Amino acid sequence: MAIFKGAGVAIVTPMLPTGEVNYDKLDEILEFQIKNGTDAVIICGTTGESSTLSHGEHLKAIKFTIDRVAKRIPVIAGTGSNSTETAIQMSKEADSYGADGLLLVTPYYNKATQKGLITHYSAVAKEVSAPIIMYNVPSRTGCNIQPETVAYLVKNVDNIVGLKAASGNISQIAKTMSLADGDLELYSGNDDQVVPILALGGIGVISVLSNVAPRETHDMVAKFLAGDVKGSCEIQLKAIDLVEALFCEVNPIPVKAALNLMGMEVGPLRLPLTEMEPANLERLRKAMIDFGIKLA
Repeated sequence: MAIFKGAGVAIVTPMLPTGEVNYDKLDEILEFQIKNGTDAVIICGTTGESSTLSHGEHLKAIKFTIDRVAKRIPVIAGTGSNSTETAIQMSKEADSYGADGLLLVTPYYNKATQKGLITHYSAVAKEVSAPIIMYNVPSRTGCNIQPETVAYLVKNVDNIVGLKAASGNISQIAKTMSLADGDLELYSGNDDQVVPILALGGIGVISVLSNVAPRETHDMVAKFLAGDVKGSCEIQLKAIDLVEALFCEVNPIPVKAALNLMGMEVGPLRLPLTEMEPANLERLRKAMIDFGIKLA
């Protein structure tokens, strides 16, 4: 059984003006997501500024989210690291809290070989019972998990079940699905490629767009899975300008700005991320209005 089908939100980590994690606001936006049909929450991923959270903050945010969501929808914890030992430690903690799944990015900076990736993922999987979704985003990590490697892992390691595909390379994703031969739970990691990836056998998206348009992102996937490909495609195409605006500066700079424009008050970013350039902020504002999002 899949961890989830549909639209999972790669949720932001709200901050106080002082830069501390704002748990009251996190509680509020979790309720907003559940109320608006989001199918899963992914906490402490890239969009959640995991790279600048302390180890303690990272684990506290995961536990807080699991406790607050209380099994209403699945919670998937981002526990990846470029250190296998650190990934194991965080994954074991999240597993003990009751995470429904773990999202493990390919090790960044040290650029493991494919043999290294197999060893890394297998080592983490051995230490936990929760199902694992691998996360391939080579534009950020400098490390690309190849189709053959994905297929080997899902066929040979019981609790490695999924892939968040954010390479942008549809041909590579198609080959991955072909080699996996039905054993892979595939999620789009790019909001502008949801429908194409669903067409290749995907079952959902792990989405930045869902932060600001949870209902529409849910509906995009739900319509496709229900056979309404035309309706799904209409939402995908309508969202393109907004998606481009949400990525006109590095994620999560624009999505935090967007939530603040909506009056959600998710606060600032942590350095080295900085606030949006005025021209890009205006572009984002216009795209949100054109999509039908109500601003504060």
